[in-house]
Amino acid sequence: MNEPEPLVARIPADINTPDKIAYGLTFRQILIVTLTGGIAAAIYYLFHRLLPVIILASIVLPLLALGLTIALGRRDGLSLDRFALAALLHACARKHLVSASEGVAEPPRWCRVRGQLPSPLRLPVRAVRTDGALELSDGGVAALVETSTLSFHLRTTSEQAALVGAFGRWLNSLEAPVQILARARRADLSDLAGTVEQQAEVLPHAALANAAREHAGYLAELNSSRELLSRQVLIVLRDHPATSSGRRSVRRDACAAVVLRRAAEAERSLAALGVAARVLDADAASHALAECLDPGGRHPLGRALPDELITATRSTP
Repeated sequence: MNEPEPLVARIPADINTPDKIAYGLTFRQILIVTLTGGIAAAIYYLFHRLLPVIILASIVLPLLALGLTIALGRRDGLSLDRFALAALLHACARKHLVSASEGVAEPPRWCRVRGQLPSPLRLPVRAVRTDGALELSDGGVAALVETSTLSFHLRTTSEQAALVGAFGRWLNSLEAPVQILARARRADLSDLAGTVEQQAEVLPHAALANAAREHAGYLAELNSSRELLSRQVLIVLRDHPATSSGRRSVRRDACAAVVLRRAAEAERSLAALGVAARVLDADAASHALAECLDPGGRHPLGRALPDELITATRSTP
């Protein structure tokens, strides 16, 4: 039985590329070139009777080259005008940020401050609810779904077609924008090697214990001699409360319930693809956000909140 032909769907590398207006240029590029050419023409018209041609060329030609470079050049996936604007905003912004939701208090008049005061740190997530939903700073609510990966190229052509069809049906069922984040993080095998070493002491047979110790040594050597990476895929579903009458907390609770329901539906839909997915609860969502803010740092689970009373401690062997 012959396998069916593989399904091929060509997708542009950047689906957010702006439309080309004329001569393969976007509206922004045409505007930059037009303004630069207009300024150069105005300089030539005003000073061509007063200055020699060489001096005018030394002024106009670099200006035209700068305009063309800004219009056509790119850096880190951005056009040079956007990149220059971002660099200017970064240079003018304050570099020292502190966690102060109420704002940074001004010093008294008698106190002379050298330099600038720090600015409050504005994070996109305002709070993590007990049900796992994230309250955003713009008033919206989001939920995180962590998924596993699967090997697509090891499947047969019919299996690949089934996976593509199921994934397409899930995409078509979405009612709101969804963000898929794939990131690589460092994998640490030291805890796993220590666990295997401890379990080797209680194994019933000496051969099993020796095999476990050898495997623990292999894991320790692999952890110290290689830079191991693991891939994490997060699906972010978000929604914004409707601007209707009623208390803000009630509208936000209703929005959180909708987002969590969509997250549960995504978990069930991805299970049909053979992808293990789970909706992150409050602790797991906090851990994922902490890892995104501090990649590579140590972020233990089950940490107490700043205003939470610690009534007991638990030590791990």
